[in-house]
This record gives sequence, C-alpha cells and structure tokens, in this order.
Amino acid sequence: MNTPRLPWTDLSPKAYHAMAAVGATTAASSLGHLLMVLVKARVSQLNGCAFCVDMYVRDLRQHGETWQRISSLVTWREAGLYSERECAALAWAETLTRLVDHQVSHDAEFAGLQGQFSDQEIVELSWTIAQINAWNRMAIGMRAPVPEKDIV
Repeated sequence: MNTPRLPWTDLSPKAYHAMAAVGATTAASSLGHLLMVLVKARVSQLNGCAFCVDMYVRDLRQHGETWQRISSLVTWREAGLYSERECAALAWAETLTRLVDHQVSHDAEFAGLQGQFSDQEIVELSWTIAQINAWNRMAIGMRAPVPEKDIV
C-alpha cells in the first residue's frame, strides 16, 4: 500500500469543500445515480485511480448493479450489456477524459449524446466528467490509499 503524500483535504479545506459542493450539485441531476456512477467508474479506470475505482464499484454494487456489468465496464463497447443512453454517456466520458486522443473532432460523440440526453443533461454530464477527472488527479497525485474492506 502506498503512503499518502500529504493530508490534502486538511491542507486546502476550502477547495476540497468547493469540489464536494460541485459533486452535491451534480448528484442532484436528473441523469440518475447509476448512470453517473458508471461514468465515474469508467473515467477512474481510464485514469488509473485505484481509490476511485474501488469507491465507485462498491457504490454500484450497493445500488444493485451486477458484477457482470461492473466487470465488463472496461469493455463496454464490446460487451453489449449497456443501454444506448449509457453507451452515449460512456463515449462522451472517454472523449472528455482522453482529450489528447480526440483532438480532431468530438462531433460524433456529441451527436450520440443529443439523441439520448437533453441539453441540460449533457452539460450536467460534462460537469460530472470534468469533476471526476479532477478528483482522480488529486487522489492519484496525493496517493489516496484504497481502504481494505470486505467485498460487497
């Protein structure tokens, strides 16, 4: 287990609480809890954030998500286990997370969103993706440890 680098939430409580407030705002979105957590789990996988992947997988299980869908999240395009709405959200999450890989155009992914989400939901989804990317960077940079817990 890695040792945390700094007590970052204590050293910068205002920024931490501001980020938490953004999270509370996006959590109240009409997108639905499971969709948002699927997106956060996938972004955390892409970024290699062990702390966040663990947290979101546990959250998914606690809200009734199956192990098959959770373990297939890394191969969501091929698995065929996700709805069109979920696929559009996951594609957008990957696009906004891997910006360097998607510098040409985001039009196809955005068009996929428009068929599944309202304009407000697209913006809320984008804020959610931006925020989990920021959380991942803090957790990875500060070496947030994965707490040992029983499997749910």
